[in-house]
Amino acid sequence: MNRALPPAAALALLLSACATPEARLRTGLNNAGLSKAMSACMAERMVDRLSLLQLRRLAALGSLKGKRVADLSLAQFLHKVRALKDPEILAVSTSSAAVCALR
Repeated sequence: MNRALPPAAALALLLSACATPEARLRTGLNNAGLSKAMSACMAERMVDRLSLLQLRRLAALGSLKGKRVADLSLAQFLHKVRALKDPEILAVSTSSAAVCALR
């Protein structure tokens, strides 16, 4: 039995392995409803302040959304983050949101 991956599946697997934690978080924040600019700014700040496990939990926030919101308010985003019940994630997210909102 041949267990080789089809070329398209192998390429997708290789490309997904190349994604940086920052890129994954940026995509997750954007999928959660934050604007692209806010997602990029926050991901850049947060990637150096949180563990990989914490970053993965944040990137998964997009899966919590019901309907896609054009621009999720910071209050709504922080409500989702608070639901993760991790004080460090909340502190870093809040400070990053504040700094990025002022840029």
